[in-house]
Amino acid sequence: MTTARTDVRTGAAQRLAALAADALGGPLPVRLRAWDGSETGPADAPVVVVRSRRALRRLLWQPGELGLTQAYVTGEIDVEGDLAQGLRAMWAAVRERGLHPPRLSPADGARALAAAVRLGAVGPRPPAPASQARLRGGLHSRARDRAAISHHYDLSNDFYRLLLDDSMAYSCGYWTGTESEAGPADAQRAKLELICRKLGLVPGARLLDIGCGWGSLTLYAAQEHKAHVTAVTLAREQAAYVRERARERGLEDRVEVVCQDYRDVSGSAFDAVATVEMGEHVGDDEYPAFAAALHRLVRPRGRVLVQQMSRGARAPGGGAFIEAFVAPDMHMRPMGETVGLLEAAGLEVRSVESMREHYVRTITAWHHTLEERWNDFVRLVGEETARVWRLYLVGGALAFEERRMGVDQFLAVRPSTTGDSGLTGAEAGDWHRHLEGR
Repeated sequence: MTTARTDVRTGAAQRLAALAADALGGPLPVRLRAWDGSETGPADAPVVVVRSRRALRRLLWQPGELGLTQAYVTGEIDVEGDLAQGLRAMWAAVRERGLHPPRLSPADGARALAAAVRLGAVGPRPPAPASQARLRGGLHSRARDRAAISHHYDLSNDFYRLLLDDSMAYSCGYWTGTESEAGPADAQRAKLELICRKLGLVPGARLLDIGCGWGSLTLYAAQEHKAHVTAVTLAREQAAYVRERARERGLEDRVEVVCQDYRDVSGSAFDAVATVEMGEHVGDDEYPAFAAALHRLVRPRGRVLVQQMSRGARAPGGGAFIEAFVAPDMHMRPMGETVGLLEAAGLEVRSVESMREHYVRTITAWHHTLEERWNDFVRLVGEETARVWRLYLVGGALAFEERRMGVDQFLAVRPSTTGDSGLTGAEAGDWHRHLEGR
């Protein structure tokens, strides 16, 4: 990396860079341009533009990731060029140069305040952006869970219809070919077929789809595998959408849509239960009861498929940005811990398949659509929410690329009292041979 040019005068950018270096434990790996036109930092690095003093005031009140993302989504801070390159440079600096979240001693705080005074950035705390979640009530109470799900999934059906392919599948796809051979719709269809085959669906089988989203699995299983599906969601817009699609396709006799909490699902003896990227919303303390519900709802020798994101012990909720703007109250854990929780509930885990690289391609495709139709998204939801999604998709793809997050499919069974699983050892190979055309 080349050395930055020497600036003739010291402006806001130089003062901000010095403050950041003190707080983070090292120099910024990006170039900084401030509202007064001053610049500093490596000449060939991504350029972070601080457009107003309000951004600094926000960071004084809320140091760290949340303050930065608040400033980004409101447009007070921006990145010129490739946002992914800028985030990649920051994560590389964390790994290689030991940068860390702000750790301000009282003396550091006093210096930061003095610098803010000189920069004219001192003032009352800026209000949180309109797009930030505002939840009340006890963690993972029914009312709070409903509000958390609504914040993300009830953004509008039109928004997700614009972002996703015709299946409206909002989860990791399964890419069986190169980028030139397969597109997002192909990857989603392959994922849905993989799930149905792992679950062993046959005509007339009873499938429970917990957290059904916009019904991609529900409708596919009912139409292609002639299963009878009970679809469960907390999001009213999703429930209405799935009912309408089932009616349009003549599947009313095979699809029942229930808008309720999974804890209120009655009945049992389903032949199969699926939950695709819903377990992250259950909560850490509640997950054992969730796993017990999966065991209760499926019949002996019935199958359970859980597709779920994973993360290490650090930032199990995804970090301050995700928790505040995208998926409030989310909780992820290492993959092995999920296996233990499913087994502790009485299920037998028969296979675990990592799909981490598949999610990089899936999210990259969504981001490409967002940028390609940026003006349409802004007209639909406003620029602030569009910026939230740009940061979310770029950061998410990078997190999976760099193995800070993962996603896995867990196939489990409820064995009979004699230990009969109803599975044979040869089936695992059959699932994938079909998809790969072998």
